[in-house]
Amino acid sequence: MSATLITCHSILELNARHPEAQRALLDAQVMHRLVMKGFPGWVEDGARDARAQMGVLHTSNVDLKNQRLTVVVQSSVPPDWSHLGKNQLAAEPQIMKVDQSVAIGQRFRFHTVVNPARMSSRHLPRSEREKPQPERKRLSDTTAEHARQWFAERLQPLGEAAISERGVRRIGADADPTRLVVRILPKLSNLDKKPGMRVGRAQVRGELTITDPHVFVNTIVGGLGHAKAYGCGLILVKRID
Repeated sequence: MSATLITCHSILELNARHPEAQRALLDAQVMHRLVMKGFPGWVEDGARDARAQMGVLHTSNVDLKNQRLTVVVQSSVPPDWSHLGKNQLAAEPQIMKVDQSVAIGQRFRFHTVVNPARMSSRHLPRSEREKPQPERKRLSDTTAEHARQWFAERLQPLGEAAISERGVRRIGADADPTRLVVRILPKLSNLDKKPGMRVGRAQVRGELTITDPHVFVNTIVGGLGHAKAYGCGLILVKRID
C-alpha cells in the first residue's frame, strides 16, 4: 500500500531587523498575516477557513546572532511572494514542489513544532465533567515530558487504527518515543487583539517509520494538532535512504 504526497514548500529568509519581521516576531497574528499575503485571490476575501482551504501551514525560526528570520510555508496552491520588498528579504524566496510516493516501512527524519494542548474540562466526557473536581489541563503547565507523551499518543503502530480508543487521531507512522528530541519553545502572543493569549509550543525531532501511508499523507497535508494559523502543526520530513 502506498500514497502520494504532493504539496508546495516555500523558504523565506527575512531580515530580522526589518520592522515587519520584528512585528511578526512579537505578534503571532502579524506572522499569520505575513504568510497569508502570499496567496492572494485563491479564496474569497474574509473567508474564515481560507488557511485550511489552501492547505497553508508554516513554521519559523529566528537567528538572533545573524538577524535572520526563516519562515517555511507549505501550501496546496502556488504562492506569490512579490509583496515582500527587497529590504525585507535576506535572500530570494525558494519555492519547491514536493511529489513523493510514501509506502509502508519507509523511514523519515522529521521536525515539527506542535501545540501540545491538554484537554480542558469542557472537552471531557460528560461523566468526567460532572465529577466534583473535573480534570483541568493548562498549556502553561507544558513540559518536555508532557509534549513527548502528547506526540507519542499520536503515533500509529503497524496494524493499529487511525483513531485511538480515546478518539485521538494518529499520524500513520510509528517511532520510539524515548528517542524523540523535545524542546519547549517560547510561547507566542497576540499583543494587539488578544493581549492575554499565550500559545504553548514544543519542537519535536526524530525518526518515523510509515505504517499507514494514506493517514501519514493526510497528516502532512492537513497538519498536526491545534494553533496551525500560528505556526504549529507543520511536519517537515526527509526520507532516510
